Amino acid sequence: MRLHSLVFATALLLTAGPAAFAGQPASPQVPPAIGMVSAADPRAAAAGAEMLRQGGTAADAAFATLLALNVVEPQSSGIGGGGYFVYSERGGAAATYDGREKAPAAANPTWFYRNGQPMEWPDARPGGKSVGVPGNIRMMALAHQRYGKLPWAALFQPAIRLARDGFAVTPRLNHALSSGDDEGHSVAALTPAGRALYFGADGKPLPVGTIIRNPAMADFLTRLAKLGPDSFYVGPNAQAIAAAVNSAPHNPAPMTVGDLAAYEAKSRAPVCGTYRGYRICGMGPSSSGGFTVLAALKLLERFDLAALGPKSPTFWHLLAESERLAYADRDKYLADDDYVRVPLAALTDPAYLARRSALISPTTTMARVDAGVPAGAPAACAPARQPERGTSHFVAVDRWGDVASETSTIESAFGSGLFVNGYYLNNELTDFSLVPEKDGCVVANRVEGGKRPRSSMSPTIVYGPDGRVVLAVGAAGGSTIPAQVIKAIIGVLDFGLSPQEAIGLPMIYSPADTLYVEQGTYVQAMAPQLQALGHSDVKPIPPGTFKANAIGLLGGRLSGGADPRSEGAAVAQ
Repeated sequence: MRLHSLVFATALLLTAGPAAFAGQPASPQVPPAIGMVSAADPRAAAAGAEMLRQGGTAADAAFATLLALNVVEPQSSGIGGGGYFVYSERGGAAATYDGREKAPAAANPTWFYRNGQPMEWPDARPGGKSVGVPGNIRMMALAHQRYGKLPWAALFQPAIRLARDGFAVTPRLNHALSSGDDEGHSVAALTPAGRALYFGADGKPLPVGTIIRNPAMADFLTRLAKLGPDSFYVGPNAQAIAAAVNSAPHNPAPMTVGDLAAYEAKSRAPVCGTYRGYRICGMGPSSSGGFTVLAALKLLERFDLAALGPKSPTFWHLLAESERLAYADRDKYLADDDYVRVPLAALTDPAYLARRSALISPTTTMARVDAGVPAGAPAACAPARQPERGTSHFVAVDRWGDVASETSTIESAFGSGLFVNGYYLNNELTDFSLVPEKDGCVVANRVEGGKRPRSSMSPTIVYGPDGRVVLAVGAAGGSTIPAQVIKAIIGVLDFGLSPQEAIGLPMIYSPADTLYVEQGTYVQAMAPQLQALGHSDVKPIPPGTFKANAIGLLGGRLSGGADPRSEGAAVAQ
């Protein structure tokens, strides 16, 4: 029932906006009495805007966007995964909700061992062992009960239409389907149902413009809309998830229906701090994003970044140095604080961050960066880094001034490759450290039964000195996410850029000694100056890694931003 239709594709592009898939997303500016949604796909942003037109809140819009993304961007996020939700009601204090996936009860520190040795990440990713209990639907239900105005079933209708009536394959989806492992195998084709939906009879990914219909997802979303969130975690869907994990063609694992029934989303305390008089609020553990963003900004606060400007090699050097320090602390200390003691107050203490900032020089590069030792820090070891990928971010603002910033993920493209009721299951458990100890020292982010793996997701809300929200922002792209958000906030607050311009700034990413610079940008052309400042290992990174979205509430108007590297768009109500 698939049809290659250039007519439909052309109509879709015109509906979404002439530049929605051309790397130049729409960036409308509208009065604050009108709402807006920014997402990584214009069809998903339109789903959220539809909720706003029906009288829904930013929460309603965000959740409809999440569900629509599951249909049109199945490689990145959806109900088979988890996420974090940051919300400001009527411009008030930030509230945060944790829908991060959890390891099955049977998981243990050597979960990813085989024959007494840790598995390599590419082998650990596909199949059953990497699947965590999905959290997005429980998180949606918890926050919707508090902030939603529309009925639960209304949130599902745009996604149901997209799945039932069909959606066009975009270049990004086609690229994800075409990207295989070292032997050319795509995890999207791990199961027969996934192959049948996204690949042709010749075994090749469906080309750009092909119309895909996903009746299994349409039917399941219809049932979920009617029966409510519990129907995801008990009954036939829970049984199907457990069966898929237990009988996976690769790395089968013991997940039970009890693991699904026991899952709880949680309301958490946000991580908040000040930067140049602005209040920055983000997600706390198990996310590392809120800490990493705030820490890097505080490390830079003593430098006059506005005077340097975005064309200064010194600015990019300082940004890289701040990332190195913040990521070092993140790697050592951040994990699920239901299982380990995270010294968050000590890590964000202004005096501690001032001492860390004193290590940064505008003229030289730190020869070595280690995690700091904040007061009362527990003994912990920093594990070897491993890949983090995937994810989608979206933001919404409603007519009443509610603001939502949400990041959703299934981890790598198409997650574990396991396919249930029309959606992919995550591979989030590979965000744990695959090795539970280092040199006899316990790693904080080791695997444990019921534990949530550490995440880089960084949904953020920024308040002005007058207490009003000025920016909601977040990103996708694995461990680069905090770096993208840091850069965007600096672009708006220090350089006076619009959210669109700030997101569009070149990217650097320096989690350790290597400085990655976005390929083809003026920052890559600065490599000689950066090397002269001491960055001996400067490497290019492709722009497809990055994907941010934001809405600014500046000067009495809403200003949407969607990453020019993506297919995203900001859609006004």
